[in-house]
Amino acid sequence: MIRFEDVCRSYGAGAFALRSLSLEVPAGEFLVLLGPSGCGKTTTLKLVNRLLDADSGRVLIDGRDVHSLDAVRLRRSIGYVFQRFGLFPHMTLAENVGVVPRLLGWGAGQIAERTDELLELLGLPPAEFRGRFPRHLSGGQQQRVGVARALAARPQIMLLDEPFGALDPMTRDRLQAEYARIHRDLGLTTVMVTHDVTEALLLADRIALLQDGELVQVGPPAELLNAPARPVVAELMATPRRQIERLEALAHGAP
Repeated sequence: MIRFEDVCRSYGAGAFALRSLSLEVPAGEFLVLLGPSGCGKTTTLKLVNRLLDADSGRVLIDGRDVHSLDAVRLRRSIGYVFQRFGLFPHMTLAENVGVVPRLLGWGAGQIAERTDELLELLGLPPAEFRGRFPRHLSGGQQQRVGVARALAARPQIMLLDEPFGALDPMTRDRLQAEYARIHRDLGLTTVMVTHDVTEALLLADRIALLQDGELVQVGPPAELLNAPARPVVAELMATPRRQIERLEALAHGAP
């Protein structure tokens, strides 16, 4: 579905955001881009829908170079969920969800039906929520609307840029589970950025770990946990193990 072929992206003066990235994301996969801040995760994500362009190499979707596609149409065909919700404050929730379908020329009835379907899917009863404004919602509810908006035009590809990072732990856990279910049920191809190791391990089919713009290791979560390719991978994977050990010690009354 998505393929990166020897992709480089620089910020000038020899500063590289990505160095020779080659990576394939099959249709239906949930791929998580993991790594510290500044490692190239969000740059990789934005190359898919041409919010950024590569300096060299190619990004392909279904075998077509994204540079051969109209950038606006490409972006409207791909769902994108931001960390900080990104809702339009002057629009109702229904209007927010319907933004892309309206731009694509859908009829009003079709948009209304799709909006209600998605609000219901994400636990926001349409009769209660469609006419509300973002300021009336909690952070978790706003992020649900952000996911609904990204899904509105029935994309096959979803890009998620730390979508749960601003939420409290309980809301974050619920939304992670809800999105994983939606991903499976709708047969989506998802690429998600996070720096949270536990989140990556729990959600991903595969994890692509980046450091300093380079792909360090890519594989299923169990592979990165049990067979780290480099010390940086082992160090990152040690974090959730230490947390589990501390929690077990606390559960057994250790100070």
